[in-house]
This record gives sequence, C-alpha cells and structure tokens, in this order.
Amino acid sequence: MSLSERIKEGLKTAMKNKDEARKRTIRAIKAQLLLMQTDGTGAEITEERELKMLQTMAKQREESLATYQEQGREELAQIEAEEIAIIKEFLPAQLEGDALVAEIKTIIEEAGASSMKDMGRVMGIASKKLLGKADGKSISATVKQLLG
Repeated sequence: MSLSERIKEGLKTAMKNKDEARKRTIRAIKAQLLLMQTDGTGAEITEERELKMLQTMAKQREESLATYQEQGREELAQIEAEEIAIIKEFLPAQLEGDALVAEIKTIIEEAGASSMKDMGRVMGIASKKLLGKADGKSISATVKQLLG
C-alpha cells in the first residue's frame, strides 16, 4: 500500500474513532504531500521524497519537543511527542544498534570500501538503501565507526 493510501486509511480510522490529535497530525502529513505535488518544481513525487518529507516533519517536531522540555512546558511537549509517534507510524521500521551495523557492513562490502576515503561512496549508497529506515546522523556515525 502506498503512503498516500496508508494516510487515507489512517485518516478514515481517526475520523471514525474521533481521535482529534491523530486526525490533526495525519492532515498535516497529507498537506505536506499536497504541497510537494504543487510546489511548482515539477519534481517527481517518489517514495524517497515522501519518506524524506516524513523524516523532516518528525525531526522538526523532535526539535520542538526538546525546546518545550527545556522550557518545562510539559503539555506542549506531550502534544509534540504524540505527533512524532503518529508520524513515525508511517515510516518504515527504524534500524538501530546491531541491525544498523550489520546493514552498513554489507553496504561497505558491496562498495568495496576499506578506508575513510571511501566514506562518501558508502554514504551515498547507504542513504539510498536505508532511506526511511535510519537517519543520516546514525548512518554517518556508524560508517565512520566501521571505516575509521
């Protein structure tokens, strides 16, 4: 099922369950997808672009969450945390720890990389293969650890 279809189903379910927080967040995701389609660039709407958009939305909310927590604004922090959880439901399962290391080791082997000078090539391949499954910061740190 495509992201658009999953969003449509998620919105139907939220409306049926009268879940206002979920409905608001899913509508925000839907609005971002619509903006991508009408941004005037003519860029093809690919799954890759959709996943990057979701990751960006989650990251922005994580930054807001951190700010609200620092300020002691717990009610707003709770709202952000709920929205992050809903957005992440539409992203593929995230690779972390040993699973991420194993995937990157495979990519390093496929790329024939052996030192830090190969990092750019490995990062290029990893960012495409692991799109939506791991954030760039985690990928970069793991590649540095394995090549360094």
